[in-house]
Amino acid sequence: MENLSIIFATIWQLPRYPFIASVLSTPIKDPVAVFLIIMAIMLIAPLLFERLRLPGIVGLIIAGVIIGPNGLGLLARDNTIILLGTVGLLFLMFMAGLETSLDDLKYNADKAIIFGLATFTVPMVLGTGAMMLLGYNLLSSILVASCFASHTLLALPVASKLGIMRTQVVTTTLGGTLITNVLALLVLAVVVRAHQGDLNLNFWLFLIPSLAIYTFAILWGVPIIGRWFFRRFGHDEGAEFIFVVATLFVASYIAQLIEIEPIIGAFLAGIGITQLIPQLSPLMNRIQFIGNTLFVPFFLISVGMLVNPMILLQERQSLMVSGVMISVAIIAKLIPAWGSGRLFGFNFANSMVMFGLSVAQAASTLAAITVAYKIELVDQSTVNGTIAMILVTCIASPWVTNRWGSRLKSQPEKPSQSQSQQKFTKHQAYQLPRYRIVVPVANPNTEANLLQLALILVKATNGTLLPLHIIVDNQGEILPEAKTQQQQLLDTAETIAHAAVAQVEPIGRLDDSIDKGILRTAFEHNANLIICGWKGFSTYRDNFFGSAIDNLIRRSPIPVLITRFTHPIKTTKRVFLPILETDVNSVTFIRTFALTKILANELKAPLQFLQVSPSQDIVADSGIPEMMDIPQQVIQGNFVQGILKIVEPDDLLILTNNGDATIPGLPILGITTEALARNSKQISLIVFHFPRRISLDEARE
Repeated sequence: MENLSIIFATIWQLPRYPFIASVLSTPIKDPVAVFLIIMAIMLIAPLLFERLRLPGIVGLIIAGVIIGPNGLGLLARDNTIILLGTVGLLFLMFMAGLETSLDDLKYNADKAIIFGLATFTVPMVLGTGAMMLLGYNLLSSILVASCFASHTLLALPVASKLGIMRTQVVTTTLGGTLITNVLALLVLAVVVRAHQGDLNLNFWLFLIPSLAIYTFAILWGVPIIGRWFFRRFGHDEGAEFIFVVATLFVASYIAQLIEIEPIIGAFLAGIGITQLIPQLSPLMNRIQFIGNTLFVPFFLISVGMLVNPMILLQERQSLMVSGVMISVAIIAKLIPAWGSGRLFGFNFANSMVMFGLSVAQAASTLAAITVAYKIELVDQSTVNGTIAMILVTCIASPWVTNRWGSRLKSQPEKPSQSQSQQKFTKHQAYQLPRYRIVVPVANPNTEANLLQLALILVKATNGTLLPLHIIVDNQGEILPEAKTQQQQLLDTAETIAHAAVAQVEPIGRLDDSIDKGILRTAFEHNANLIICGWKGFSTYRDNFFGSAIDNLIRRSPIPVLITRFTHPIKTTKRVFLPILETDVNSVTFIRTFALTKILANELKAPLQFLQVSPSQDIVADSGIPEMMDIPQQVIQGNFVQGILKIVEPDDLLILTNNGDATIPGLPILGITTEALARNSKQISLIVFHFPRRISLDEARE
């Protein structure tokens, strides 16, 4: 700390030297030079501070202090910086929403509500009392206290990097953030209206209904519009990205129109659209890449440019106010995090992660204090104290989250000793292998879903994608156009894989037939899974003489996933897995369940079991313990008719192959699968085919 103090002192003394003062007398305004400086900071500052074992975002904030108008004065915090900083803030909140599962929020709703109310109430009480002791009037004290209550998820990139975004503690904190920020912004609106003498019935009649209608419209309307757009234009990756960004800013702007802070709109937009964007998809990768490498760093640098450390030493009142505000902000966030953690049964690391995520003051605080200063509700000392509080909490937040979040990741959850969980141990413990997946690509209109499905499994298991195109050798001339088309299809598949940051090995080959080419490729490249498309039915000729997919299934020594998608896989609403009492403890079901669980998690679609009971009078025990927290529906009587009544067009049905490859004339995927596909052209299916019954030990190898 002493070395840092010397560095800062030296930096702030630089303008006193005549030569440097002449160079830095005016901020740099050349657009190329400005952008060059900012890009250099984005590159160097995080790397330097990570070498010092501090989060990289701390380096960006401090770099903003140094180059800003209150530091060396290299750059002015002009309209361009403000614009890009605002975009970065909205992107930050939007990505927080994308990382938030609505189902996780529902599951942890009670914890989120308790923590949200606690982290709002405690700062409001302590903050109001502390500011009144400093001589502030009631309205000013309440407004400053609302600044303590709100917080910005500044350390969210740290949590994402640590891989703890879907943990219970982070989900609870995200839900609590939404609650406390909305309440804090409502307090700001009420105090401002009270100060101006406009706090009347019309204000309440407009604000509360508009907020409720807006929240419902975003969470309900965005998924519907997004699902329609992805259905119509899902093949255009550029259009998908622009649509997502446009959704972010439309939601933020509408929030501003109804006098709600835009960051709330950005967060809700992320929650609304996240169910349409698989976590491991190329689209999600693009959003996170653009946000984390460009826009969010702009926001952090712009926050640093607001800070004026020297003014705190020049005015004793500012120093005292700053000390009180910093102390209250930290204590008022630590108490609810610790208390809620104890109430929820969280360990100390979980509680500190809640504190680290919720202690940062930036976006809402700046918005509130700026509004208050403009209407002369607070003075310059309060503004200075707020800036000091922002600096301290913005440095503390990522440091605390990084330190305790890494411990949280390494701590395994305590296993329950209940009998039901012990019964289901092998389902939970089964680990999928590192997949090398062969995906035949022949039709540009259908390969997107196959590749998306393969990429989910490849990235979830750190595997490799093997896109394959086969030119069939009919003993005739091989046209150059066929080779060109092959290369184009493989290039497209490779581009999609690289966009998702997945390992890929494109394969083009000439072979006797499609099925032989697939099997030979799988053998030569050590593949352990094949994914292929299916038209949805078999002809009598196929049943007797075998189609390409029939021959593939009959001869494949490795598992095959046969798919029929009637909608883009990313628009999946629900995932259904039928189970029979005799299936539950079989290796086939265990492997199917493991794959299905990954798909449901990455597609952010709820998984439901369909319990099959052959009799309408007897409901068999599925054997699935209730501790799985997976909903179950019972199908009694005719299985096909029961499925057709439950499954909707945007759902995904998972089946295991119940056909018999040794009986000629029967559909190789089974009569039930054929009946489902023929009776409904809108059901999306994935049929899991495993070559033979194997032991669990063999499956794990």
